Amino acid sequence: MHSKAQLADILKLIDFGSSVAETDQLLESARVETSVYTELLNDTVDLIPGTKGSGKSALYRIFVDFLPDHLLELRKVVVAHGIQQHGNEIFDAYNDSFIQMSESEFVDFWCIYLISLANEQFIKGPRYSEHLQSCSHEIDAFHRACRAAMIPEFNTPKPLDDVLGWVLAVLNKCRPKPKLTFRPSNGSGEYGVTLWGEQEAQQDKKKTENDKARLPQYAHVIKDSLENVLKKAKLNLWLMVDRLDEIFPRRSPLETCALRGLLRTLRIFESKEIRVKVFLRDDILNQIVSGGKGFTALTHVTSRKADTLCWSEGQILTMIVRRLYAKEKVRNFLDIDSERLVASPEYQENAFYKVFPSTVAHGPKQSNTLRWIYHHTTDGAGVVTPRDVIELLTRAKQRQQDDFSMDPYSKSDFIIGPSAIKYGLAEMSKGKRTTFLQAEFPHLFKHIQKFIGGKTQYSEVALRRILGRDWESIVDDLVSIGLVKKEISPDGQTNIKFPFLYREGLELTQGRA
Repeated sequence: MHSKAQLADILKLIDFGSSVAETDQLLESARVETSVYTELLNDTVDLIPGTKGSGKSALYRIFVDFLPDHLLELRKVVVAHGIQQHGNEIFDAYNDSFIQMSESEFVDFWCIYLISLANEQFIKGPRYSEHLQSCSHEIDAFHRACRAAMIPEFNTPKPLDDVLGWVLAVLNKCRPKPKLTFRPSNGSGEYGVTLWGEQEAQQDKKKTENDKARLPQYAHVIKDSLENVLKKAKLNLWLMVDRLDEIFPRRSPLETCALRGLLRTLRIFESKEIRVKVFLRDDILNQIVSGGKGFTALTHVTSRKADTLCWSEGQILTMIVRRLYAKEKVRNFLDIDSERLVASPEYQENAFYKVFPSTVAHGPKQSNTLRWIYHHTTDGAGVVTPRDVIELLTRAKQRQQDDFSMDPYSKSDFIIGPSAIKYGLAEMSKGKRTTFLQAEFPHLFKHIQKFIGGKTQYSEVALRRILGRDWESIVDDLVSIGLVKKEISPDGQTNIKFPFLYREGLELTQGRA
């Protein structure tokens, strides 16, 4: 037992990291190697689905930011990457152009996008220059194939935003001209580039609209030439794309069209030397492969799909204690052996309860604190995400600091106590209402609002009354986003139950409507 003043000082040192992967400073040192991590490292999966906050972007960032040198040295694998920043401005700036594009044109777009990634970050990448010294002939052939497909070649490296600007300029010209101009969104000036020779340009003016399919005709040539570079250099190329839920309007026909085009593009670049690895929300994946349009050769696209990212209670424990004891001063204060913390699940559990109480709620049959946290952050689909757990613990830590500061001279046998944990859950749940339900699913929130202030369980009769004649399809939508869990009673009646994750945020009270 320590004084609250001492524990307050330790709390200041404890940092659970950020719930957002892009700003998480503990991502590398506290990473948990899940089965999907292993599959990706072994190159057995290309499509990585998962709910929001399940760790897709964290996994992406580990491979892009922390592992390239290791992969290059030990596995002869090159990693080039795409969309990484929130709200990539290029997509917002060219939204009007995207709206006019068909699914087949999006296939063209993604082909050029990926080829540009390979060119700018691999062929021209300083990290790989030594490996490509003997590949000048193959690189020249690659550039010739790109020019034949009207893909622009920059004499000097350009930011990806500029490259994408050229891509859309090419795709949106029904009758391309030999020179195009593009003004980058950062206002750094206006550029011009000659895409192909004057004679070719004059010939192209005489072609019909149907002749715009030049890129698909040349895609296999470009891929073959890129493969030849890789074979000569004895390398493989992984092109990773993430944050696809942030670049197009959510649940819009544009998003569906664009991402269906991306999935079709995966097959074009499928080879032993080249892999396109896509990190995609599972609800978006379900949306774009369903909806009545069908999806030819879907099994080929999903044959290398990872299991949906999910976290066991043991993995959540590992994540918590690695973050909890990331700093040496915290380990020393609580006498924690860092090697045993990595190697022993039993030791991890003991370390966990040096900070937290044995239970959150009172009573002889209450689950332990770890189980309580895991159960109360589980959604209607049974999924627990690191983001929600980190958010809960961060809020709990902040509340506990405030409590200790009000009574610094008494003592405590825990560092983060039951009331702080309950507060953390409530605040995290309220945040889920605004940042997830309202922000991600505005088309469903008009239905979700009808449950605010209500009960935690609803019978079929109540659902019919609240949601109207379309109640069944609405309930299915709510189930698909993990908001509720659906159960069928022995008499065939539908019942739903809201998990603890959303109860505080929706102001629900225990009981059945």
